[in-house]
Amino acid sequence: MLKTKNAYVTIDENLCKGCGLCVSVCPQETLSLTNEPNSKGYFPALQQHPDGCTACNKCAVMCPEIAIKVFID
Repeated sequence: MLKTKNAYVTIDENLCKGCGLCVSVCPQETLSLTNEPNSKGYFPALQQHPDGCTACNKCAVMCPEIAIKVFID
């Protein structure tokens, strides 16, 4: 897939339970889990390398908590 200009994801860290499914399906390996727990004690995902995002939407589709949204500017 080609790089989409200004693609990025937002992750609601209060909804994310740190399951890592989004990290495992990201073909560009732009996501990772944080080392800091959220208010519920989970380690949420974050977009560590946003420049690599192609807006494939796999992370959002895979998220069981619907905590991820994908945007293209």
